[in-house]
Amino acid sequence: MKTIQTKNIVFVTGAFVTNACWDEWRTYFENKGYTTVAPAWPFKNGTAEQLRNRQPNDTDLAALTLEEVIDHYASVVSSFPEKPIVIGHSLGGLMTQVIVNRDLVAAGVAIHSVPTLGVFPYEFSFLKAGWKSLGLFTSLKKTYLMSFKDWQYAFVNTMPLAEQKEAYKKFTIPESKTVARGGLTSAAKVDYKKPHAPLLLTSGSTDNIIPAHLNNRNYKRYVQNGSVLNYKEFENRNHFVLGQPGWEKDADYVLDWLSRN
Repeated sequence: MKTIQTKNIVFVTGAFVTNACWDEWRTYFENKGYTTVAPAWPFKNGTAEQLRNRQPNDTDLAALTLEEVIDHYASVVSSFPEKPIVIGHSLGGLMTQVIVNRDLVAAGVAIHSVPTLGVFPYEFSFLKAGWKSLGLFTSLKKTYLMSFKDWQYAFVNTMPLAEQKEAYKKFTIPESKTVARGGLTSAAKVDYKKPHAPLLLTSGSTDNIIPAHLNNRNYKRYVQNGSVLNYKEFENRNHFVLGQPGWEKDADYVLDWLSRN
């Protein structure tokens, strides 16, 4: 029996990028009959250029916590008359898992998700790509902006240089170090044994910052308890999966999964 009846989708944005990263995905799903929203994080309304102009002294963003961002999206999700579908990318994938765990959604899709608490990210590429965002030995009152060199490694590896530069200019924004550190706290915790709405985790074979092996370990932490739980690895997908050429195949798979569950 199909359990996902709603046509409402809330897209949850990850760290380092604006919510405009969902624009093509919103158009795709709206053309398939869905209603979508992709709210910005608190203190992240604006274009990438506008937000970068606040770097590094955006004290409101610098003080933001992961728990506050999750609650922000949970409030949006709870505003719908029926439970919506929630689709999140990267740190937004972690937040999606937490919101699924709160029983607020009809279904959840975590795309190249940051791991939830209890899944130790020992992969070298994860540490190399992400450790600077923690802001160790730097002021938490200042935001962190990923350099283009780090963006190349963490997000857009394997893509032509011109596409890497275009994506950086269009999407990359300052980040809160306190939000990044929140992934190491109880704010990132889920109950892996708890029954939940249908949940899909996806990964990419060429993702450096969130390697496929790490996503698979996150998936395997969940206890098989009769809840719909699936995992899919895509070949030649980096962390810029939402805008990487060929992203439509990923969206097609998510759409098919939603239609089957």
